[in-house]
Amino acid sequence: MQRRNTSQRKIIYDILKSTDVHPTADWIYEKVRKYIPNISLGTVYRNLKVLKEEGYILEISDGKQSRFDARTDDHLHFKCDLCNNVYDIEPSDINLQLDTSSLEKKGFKVCRYDIEFYGICRKCNKEREVEKDN
Repeated sequence: MQRRNTSQRKIIYDILKSTDVHPTADWIYEKVRKYIPNISLGTVYRNLKVLKEEGYILEISDGKQSRFDARTDDHLHFKCDLCNNVYDIEPSDINLQLDTSSLEKKGFKVCRYDIEFYGICRKCNKEREVEKDN
């Protein structure tokens, strides 16, 4: 059964599509309140769950915090250990070769994968270099 598309859900989705910062639910909530002042944080969470279940968005979680991404095509993510920002990484930007044949021999069928990189982003790395030089 398909859920009806609510105006709240559309605004949440449009806000998420308009950014590439991989926002938290709280960030989305603050933006949505400009359009729907009386919306609750719980409503934002419920709508994010629906959008995720229907395949419109991705949830990126490190076990501590969830971030959301309206970009659902094949791509990877990089999370900065210092600023906690999440960045999109194009598969063509890295040499990543996965061989799933041994899994298939054991009876597994790989349908998708999720790989995340962790480290220090360009901005934080540049700031560290400036501090080191001073």
